[in-house]
Amino acid sequence: MVAKTIVKIGVQLPTIRCDALKLRVMLYPLVRKFFFALDAETAHGIGMSGVSLLNASGLAGLIIKPVKPCPVEVMGLTFPNPVGLAAGLDKNGDHIDGLARLGFGFLEIGTITPRPQEGNPRPRLFRIPEAQGIINRMGFNNGGVDRLLENVRAAQFPKKGGILGINIGKNATTPIENAADDYLICLEKVYNDASYIAINISSPNTKNLRELQKDDALDDLLAQLKARQEQLAEKHGKYVPMALKIAPDLDDVQISAIADALRRHRMDGVIATNTTLSRDTVEGLPNASETGGLSGAPVFRKSTDVLKKLSTALAGELPIIGVGGIMGGEDAAEKIHAGASLVQFYSGFIYRGPDLVSEVAETLANVMRKPR
Repeated sequence: MVAKTIVKIGVQLPTIRCDALKLRVMLYPLVRKFFFALDAETAHGIGMSGVSLLNASGLAGLIIKPVKPCPVEVMGLTFPNPVGLAAGLDKNGDHIDGLARLGFGFLEIGTITPRPQEGNPRPRLFRIPEAQGIINRMGFNNGGVDRLLENVRAAQFPKKGGILGINIGKNATTPIENAADDYLICLEKVYNDASYIAINISSPNTKNLRELQKDDALDDLLAQLKARQEQLAEKHGKYVPMALKIAPDLDDVQISAIADALRRHRMDGVIATNTTLSRDTVEGLPNASETGGLSGAPVFRKSTDVLKKLSTALAGELPIIGVGGIMGGEDAAEKIHAGASLVQFYSGFIYRGPDLVSEVAETLANVMRKPR
């Protein structure tokens, strides 16, 4: 009787695994079709709630493909794999544990500001399915840094050693000449709860924000941030690295100047890149004329070119997180070959679903074993 039961279970388990594989392959295209019939921002909210529900129900393991380990050390942190979620998908840290269950090696939440703000008027999120692109002009909509910290402290992922980046910015009502004040407030508040802190000066959706990428403004901001980081390291007895997030809409002179500033102020890393204002790759397509930052496949070449030039300018002195247009494993591999140590995606996750995490992780596990 026992032997028959064992044999029966042995037959059933592979069948369950096989059915789960078929379910995973079939499910996301159907889910995406449903979501793409809705307003993009409404769909985003429902989708994120679904990720958390899937995790809470315990069903995630049946439809999420296991992720191949590929430990990598960057900024003094050991990442279980080099595949990260880019900022913007979970602005307030409402879905940390659900997203972590998908196999990401690290998560970046935010952008967060000192005070809650509504962001720009809706509609402010637009898909360009023909090009696998997304345009957003969200405007740092978020519940404020204190709400984010409540969510971080309630999540299990950081408690279990998961790497959590917190992306910080300035409120829209703060004059650009006082921007450093907002960054310093956020830096101080999130310091003890973050694995690393991303400094977002490259969103195109907050008026004049990209002015902070220019020489004197950038020097002043980085000097203040670095001084406060040193004070906080002493206060908390631990060093939390900072990475600067830059735009793809930079010329060679600007890239060189930013690289010099990063070195001069001993920053710990750089994230290349944010969304683009260019519409060259989507001209004439529906929604292409909407204002805001363009992400997804259309920004891949521009962001990778900036990454490569930045890598050359930095000559290995700072690690780079490559982000922008990763829609598959080969895209991620190209980012690594261009000089990135880690990668992130957001729009690719919307178009490809959770399987993109395991696909990119598997590709990079093979790529990063080979000499570069």
